[in-house]
Amino acid sequence: MNVAQYISLVYRSEQKLADAFERVARQHSLEPDVLQLCKKFESWCIDHVENIKKLTDRYGEEKDDEPEDIYDALFDKPRMGAMGLLRDLHGLWLLANEVKLCWTILYQAAQALRDDELEMSCLQFGEQTNRQVTWLLTKIKQSAAQVLVVAE
Repeated sequence: MNVAQYISLVYRSEQKLADAFERVARQHSLEPDVLQLCKKFESWCIDHVENIKKLTDRYGEEKDDEPEDIYDALFDKPRMGAMGLLRDLHGLWLLANEVKLCWTILYQAAQALRDDELEMSCLQFGEQTNRQVTWLLTKIKQSAAQVLVVAE
């Protein structure tokens, strides 16, 4: 059964998303909304990781380095200033969408397997991930024009 692959993928992706939220919160701590929401979103990811462990007990686990590779590509060096924040938000949005897609795929599998516990996890954690994606896109839209058009 290939469900173990996606459970492992979402597990590692959530770990890397938590790392990314923590990093962005630390690097852009002078932005109060970024600091507070990134910390909140990091805690959601950590909660997801802890709950996914229960699923790996049932379905197994397979090592996948893809989430680490994506994280390393998106967050290869510290970025500062307004442009740095915009690029970090962009990276977070990409990584959060990776997690969102994993939850969507696992939800389809849960329905096929008639696994109510997996289905509920996918719905709950997928909805929280969707809220992360929505906030990130709103924050990106809010800052993009000023960052790209107004000279520093």
